[in-house]
Amino acid sequence: MNILIAEDDMISRNLLKTTLKQFGHTVKVFSNGAEAWEEYDNNPYRVIVSDWLMPEMDGLDFCRKVRQRHSTEYTYFILLTANVQQGNETYIEAMNAGIDDFMTKPLDRDLIWMRLKVAERILRYTTEISNLESMLPICSYCKNVRDDNNYWQQVETYLNNRTGTVFSHSVCPRCYETKVKPQLEEL
Repeated sequence: MNILIAEDDMISRNLLKTTLKQFGHTVKVFSNGAEAWEEYDNNPYRVIVSDWLMPEMDGLDFCRKVRQRHSTEYTYFILLTANVQQGNETYIEAMNAGIDDFMTKPLDRDLIWMRLKVAERILRYTTEISNLESMLPICSYCKNVRDDNNYWQQVETYLNNRTGTVFSHSVCPRCYETKVKPQLEEL
């Protein structure tokens, strides 16, 4: 996997980078959330491992920006913290920001390996769900489309309701030859 790391502590950053590379991942490393966000905004990653407390932009603000970015595949976000004694309110705030998982420092190789296995599984599922949601059920006979409420309607109506697209109608050359022209010849 391609993994983006945001960690301001040089020793933790290098340890995390080395560990993830040993696991076979491609890693891009930044020393603060602002730099990491700039990279992510230009080139989204599917997995982020970020420190909670960093200069310029902390891990929660970084995660909020990731979650607000539209038209991006789901990103699994792991938050690192050195403070094990944080209260439930703090973790609830992190969950509300969109954090998927937590890890405490110092880095535990086995735990990060397990967390990344979970991330791979979650990302595979989100991709499968996205693919299923993008399928459009269409009748083989009348070409009507079924919407989310199990209502069948013309393709034009369905697309207009969802995208605002307006259609003009015409006849393709094949249909002209096979449908229209024979009718005109009968006249």
